[in-house]
Amino acid sequence: MIKSFNDLSAELKAKRICKKMVAAWAVDEHTIEAASLASDAGFIKATLVGDADLIGKVCADNNIDIAKFEIVDIKDELKAVNEAVRMVHDKEGDILMKGLCSTDKFLRAILNKECGLLPPKGVLSHVGIIENPNYHKLIFITDMAVIPAPDFRQKVKLAGYVTTVARSFGIAKPKIAFIAASEQMLDSMPACIEGAMLAKMCERGQIKACIGDGPLALDVAIDEESVQIKKLVSPVAGDADCLLFPNIESANVFWKTNSKLAKGVRQAGFLVGTTAPCVLASRADSVDVKLNSIASAVMSVK
Repeated sequence: MIKSFNDLSAELKAKRICKKMVAAWAVDEHTIEAASLASDAGFIKATLVGDADLIGKVCADNNIDIAKFEIVDIKDELKAVNEAVRMVHDKEGDILMKGLCSTDKFLRAILNKECGLLPPKGVLSHVGIIENPNYHKLIFITDMAVIPAPDFRQKVKLAGYVTTVARSFGIAKPKIAFIAASEQMLDSMPACIEGAMLAKMCERGQIKACIGDGPLALDVAIDEESVQIKKLVSPVAGDADCLLFPNIESANVFWKTNSKLAKGVRQAGFLVGTTAPCVLASRADSVDVKLNSIASAVMSVK
């Protein structure tokens, strides 16, 4: 089982896994440097779509050999994004990556009904992956970036997505916690009711190949001491692989609390529900986050 991003890189190298990645409007230093490092590590072959003059300058300024990339020279940001999505749609790439382009342009291209990447009746979502030195393995979370308030049917989809990603990391039967403010069954909290329903669906195989429990408060989901103090009996509590949050606010706060207040944390994330993994890193994300996201997307390619 892969328990860290170093383990992930070693696994990709050992299995000689290499995929084609297309980066949309890849004209910034962080995107190009991450693509360069991933190329050097051997797990991608990168195509950079964007202004070749800007790409050339970034490579020259950072001593990056531009010859390692295929360059598709498009001077206009929106046209570059649309072309990158088209390439992945037409199987010219296995992974899409967001460069310096705005998120709304990136998502609009992905959602294009003619040449986008979301299948009919699909649900676009996001999976984040966190390596925190205070936890004994990776944590897979959803959804901190796309769906503001997922309804119950969407949560079923999200549970399937996040556990599928976890399985691609070698976790045969991921443990998923359905997070609420309390582990008690409180009818005044919709997250508690839905958490219990989702857990029962896992038990009956309606959400496949995972072990689920809920509602679970965050402390008992990931902290064995809290489980013991509260005398909670659960197949998931204290050892969760996956956390499904009730809304975007709670997931986003958890993600950013990890990144800003916990030392030594490493992160990754990408869009799911699409026909190919789409790396949706923030323009402000570090090279490490983008490199981890690329590696995670490579591992999840079907």
